[in-house]
Amino acid sequence: MTPRLLHLLRHGAPDTPGLLMGRTDGAPTQAGIDACRARANDLAVTAIVSSDLTRASAAADAIGRDHRLPVLLDPRWRELDFGAWDGLPPSAVPAQAFARFHADPDANPPPGGERWSMLVDRVAAATAALTADSTLILTHGGAMRAAIAHLCGLTPAQSWAFDLPYASLLSLRLWPGPQPAAQIIGLHP
Repeated sequence: MTPRLLHLLRHGAPDTPGLLMGRTDGAPTQAGIDACRARANDLAVTAIVSSDLTRASAAADAIGRDHRLPVLLDPRWRELDFGAWDGLPPSAVPAQAFARFHADPDANPPPGGERWSMLVDRVAAATAALTADSTLILTHGGAMRAAIAHLCGLTPAQSWAFDLPYASLLSLRLWPGPQPAAQIIGLHP
């Protein structure tokens, strides 16, 4: 099967950086949108998909205009739901609970939040639905990590080894199918 290109672009800086935003819908800064546009400027893509949260979709809309492509909103590309921690700075979360979450996010999800495996499953379903030869996805750090965990067979700890600051781009060569696989071909933090 012919491989496809998958470009995962983390949204730009939000108005309130440094929070566990998860499903909290924060506005992006203009500088954050511009950083995403600059990162996507030279990409030859045939489709653009975005999380439906504004901090991702605003940049996707701008990139869509730049590339003259429509943007498909897909909520499966949202960030992990941090439940009771959503919208808080990490310093406001009990340190031991946060450490347990990072050590094993599936066994220790945020209170009322989403398990890591649920995030991986919904990102896997979203990835399986892609049909274009070269797709740009505007998404979130957690969804990017879930994608590489699923497609490259990484553990949660391995997927957290990547630095994915705002407006970072992760490019993959993707072989779709019943057992999808991917090769990381570029990381631009």
